[in-house]
Formats: sequence, C-alpha cells, structure tokens
Amino acid sequence: MGKNLNQIAQELKDARHRSRAQASNENEVKVQLIYAFNGTGKTRLSRVFKTLIDDSNNQDMELASSRKILYYNAFTEDLFYWDNDLLNSAEPKLKIHPNDFTKWIFEEQGQDGNVIRTFQHYTNEKLAPHFNANYTITKEDGSDTIVPAFTEITFSYERGNDERSSNIKISKGEESCFVWSVFYSLLEEVVSVLNVPDEMDRETNQFNELEYVFIDDPVSSLDENHLIELAVNLAQLVKSSRSNLKFIITTHNPLFYNVLHNELKKGTYKKYILKKDEHNEYELTPQGNDSPFSYHLFLKSEIEKAIETQQLKKYHFNFLRNILEKTSTFLGYQNWGELLPQQEDGRANPYESRIINIASHSKHSGDELIELSPADERVLQYLLEQLNDNYKFK
Repeated sequence: MGKNLNQIAQELKDARHRSRAQASNENEVKVQLIYAFNGTGKTRLSRVFKTLIDDSNNQDMELASSRKILYYNAFTEDLFYWDNDLLNSAEPKLKIHPNDFTKWIFEEQGQDGNVIRTFQHYTNEKLAPHFNANYTITKEDGSDTIVPAFTEITFSYERGNDERSSNIKISKGEESCFVWSVFYSLLEEVVSVLNVPDEMDRETNQFNELEYVFIDDPVSSLDENHLIELAVNLAQLVKSSRSNLKFIITTHNPLFYNVLHNELKKGTYKKYILKKDEHNEYELTPQGNDSPFSYHLFLKSEIEKAIETQQLKKYHFNFLRNILEKTSTFLGYQNWGELLPQQEDGRANPYESRIINIASHSKHSGDELIELSPADERVLQYLLEQLNDNYKFK
C-alpha cells in the first residue's frame, strides 16, 4: 500500500533510529540519497521533513537554518530576486532578502570571497559577482538612511586591466549556481564547526542543535563535467563530516545520482528510488549497490544470466554491441571495435567484428533464427570474458 509524504518523511527520520538501535553511533545512517522524477514531490518532501524535524514557526529565510535542520530546495532560490527597474533603465541587480544568515555568512564570516570563487569555478572565471557595500540614501524629508552591505549583487565580465563590462543579467542556470555557491559555503562552515568535538571550542554555537541537512536538486543546469565535479565535491564534504550530522539528498538527475551513488558506496549510506502512483501515493524503494541508471551494466548482467542458464540468443549480441559502444565512448575510443581482442597485427578478429554487426541488425533477412550455433555461443561468451578482464567491470 502506498504512503503519503508525511509517512515517507517519517520513514527517513526513522532510518536513523533503527540504525541506532542496531549498532553504535559510528554505524548510524549518515546519508540517505533519493532519486525521483521531476514532479514526484521532492521539494514538498523537503518541507514536510523540515516540519517533522522542527515544527517551530520560523519566519526567517528558508536558506537559514532552524535549530535542527538546514535545507536547500527550489524555495531557496526565491530568496534571491531580480531588480530590473526597466522604467528607469537601471542595470539589473540580484537582490537578497537580508536576515541573520546573510549577516553571519557574509559580514561575520566573510564568505563572499569563497562564494565568488565557487561560482566562477562552476561557470566562468571571467563572470564576476560584485556585492554592494554600505551606502547612504537621502529621503525626501532630508534624513539619511544607511543601506547595509550584502543585500544585492551585480554581475559583469572582467576584461583585464581592471576593466569590466556593464552589469548584466545572468542566466537562470547561472543564478541557480550562484545560490548553490552561497549555500555550499555555509555548508562547508557548518561541517568545519561541528567537526570540533568539544562545543566549548567551537567558533560559534549557532549549529550545536543542528541534526539534518536536506539538499534537494542543487544544480542540474551545469554541463556534465561540472555536474560530476559538483557531485564529487559534495560527496567529499559529506564524508569529511565527523559529527552526528545527517544528510538527505534528493535529485531528478540520473548523472548526479550515479556519481553520488558511486562516491558514497562505503559507509553508512542508504539509497532509494521515490515513486508516486496514479493515486498520488508514494513508495520509497531501497536501491542496492548497483546503480539504477547504468544500462550497460544491466545488459551485461542479462548476458551473464543467459550464459549461466544456457539461454543465449542472437539478440544477446545486440546487448554486447550496446555495451561496447557505451564503454568505448566513455573511454574515448573512436570505434567500439577497438575494445575487441587484438590479433598480432593490432586489429580485431574480422569474424568477431562481423558476427556482432550481423547479429545486431535485422535488415539482412526476414527469416532469421533467434537461436545461436554452439560456435557463436562460445564466441559471445569469450568476448564478454575478455571485456570483463580487460576493462575490470564490477
């Protein structure tokens, strides 16, 4: 029977207590990684979970932590909004709702430099954010009002020689990356502070009650290389945490999920697939050590099962070709044939290449047999063994 989001949130919370009852604190569930399609309800789940952990009526900004949970989701980006002022032809500014968090991260901790470096690393080193400084405005009655710093950001391209372009409005993807850079700088500080065992020795007591970090779909608009790097960096930061802080990470991006899945293989981590049915009921399905999106590994497993049960068919050559194509692309080869066993002349066996080609296409005959001859079965089994031995599939 399906569950509602409140029950799913409770299930995520209970994972900690089940583990605590079974083993020592060192073996508690440290990270829960969840994949779900867009529209499933990941963002709503983050808010339901926040209410479950800390139901105080916290009117502070969503990016700031409550006493027990810090979370990042789609609503986090709403804290940053554009002041285009088109009527006065003013240059665009990204404004921030100021609160205790922004005061702490920017004014007290001076994290603006780290935010800028992180942002430029994932976008463009020439694209520079500029935070405003304190300035004074004069009202109509002649009185002065001081506008505090770190309430708005402008962006420009650096041209060298201390020159820069006029202010620009960055893309939605770049804006998301900027917000993530702010959150990530906070998260680095949180982990660093809580890694100090003695609370009296910590530089701040602001996070002493923090129990959870909930991250929903950080930045999926990056190119694949930067997305992989972001996932690896996040995994390394999570693994560096030595406190009792627990992490829940949700995403709809298969690549982001796969990288985190592989980075978090060792330790007390749990992986799930979150599904919603036509009745708007949910199911949180545990995911094993195999990655759910490695299609080529699934095909390899199917061939191995067929070999074990002596049920090899012609279409298994098609499976093998698919594996070879994906593996050759990943390794940077020009052609999948380069992965086949090489003869003394440095070329693949023509017969092995030909049988894979012929068996992978149905246009040659309308009266094809699905069965394989014993010789072709041996060839298929041999090629798979060579692939496993040469490229160390796990």
